[in-house]
Parts: sequence; structure tokens; C-alpha cells
Amino acid sequence: MRILAVADEESKSLYDYYRPGKLDGYDLILACGDLSVEYLEFLVTMADCPLVYVHGNHDEKHKRLPTGCICADDKLVVVGGLRILGFGGSYKYRDGKYMFTEKQMKRRVRRRWLSLWLHGGFDVLLTHAPARHLNDLETIPHRGFECFNTLLDQYHPRLFAHGHVHLSYNHRIPQKCKHGDTTVVNAYESCVIDLEDQ
Repeated sequence: MRILAVADEESKSLYDYYRPGKLDGYDLILACGDLSVEYLEFLVTMADCPLVYVHGNHDEKHKRLPTGCICADDKLVVVGGLRILGFGGSYKYRDGKYMFTEKQMKRRVRRRWLSLWLHGGFDVLLTHAPARHLNDLETIPHRGFECFNTLLDQYHPRLFAHGHVHLSYNHRIPQKCKHGDTTVVNAYESCVIDLEDQ
């Protein structure tokens, strides 16, 4: 399965300088937040494949939801045979609709236990924020969530896609790495993932 992951900034290559066929060959698009509604609708239309998204911490400004896209925020959705568990938002550094304390995020995760049990776990963790000490930063606005580490260690998903920490913030932040058996992707702007069939 060929996946395009996007987050935080619209890719000029995919949007401003789009040419027909540029978005061909993808089976799924994962959007990790802080992207315009128009951009998500453009991608899902031109790529002709499902687009699953969660909200970023700046998405409260949107007046409507993207048409033709699947929201996975606080849900487990199954798309193309993949069980995708989604949690949008970032660590709380001010009042905002999509900002959460560790305790609040942990509560959101706990509410999904029945879905996780019924589906036998999940394949993809789709979030806006990273996990704590896994490509996050020490500053409160870009701190990751401990409860995401618990999910990774307990369920061993194939993929963890997040955004929020722009790669331009620190040149040492990798776009791809591993956490046990899980491929971890910082989807800042865009990243292509080839997920082998199992």
C-alpha cells in the first residue's frame, strides 16, 4: 500500500505546481492536521483515493469540514483494510478547541478501549502531536503525549503518522524512524510511505 502523509504546510509541489498525474498511484492519504480545507479537498479529488484526517491545533479557524474526506478524530476507522486510530490536537499551551493536557488526551484514548477490543487493535496511529520523547521538543507547545507511547507499546501498530513538529525547527528531527516494530513518520509538508502488505 502506497500512502501519502501530509501535515502543517501545504506542499507547493503537490498544490501550487500540481501537474496531472502527480497524485496518481496512492492508495491512501493521511492528513495529520493544520492544513486548509481547500487543500484537503484538492488532494482527495486529484488523488482519487481515500483521505483520512485529524485536526491540528490551529484547525479551530475552519468554518466547515472538508468534503469527501474521512475524519478519524477520536475514532477508529477502517479504510482499505487498515484500522486507523486518530487523535487530533496538541499539548495545551493556551486555551483552544484542539489543545489538551496529558490527562485529557489520556481520557480520550481510554474512551476508545471498546473499539480497540472489537477490532483487535489497530494498524495506524494518526495524530497531530508526536509521542513524548519520540521526535518531540522540550518546549510545551511542541511536547508529545506519553499516552501515545503506551498505545505504541501495547498494540505495536505498523505505522504512526504525526505532524506538529516542523522539520525546519530542528535539523536533527528525522522524518522517518522506528519505535520497535512501528514505522514513525513526521508528515510535515509531505512524506511517501510504502506499507508492505501483511
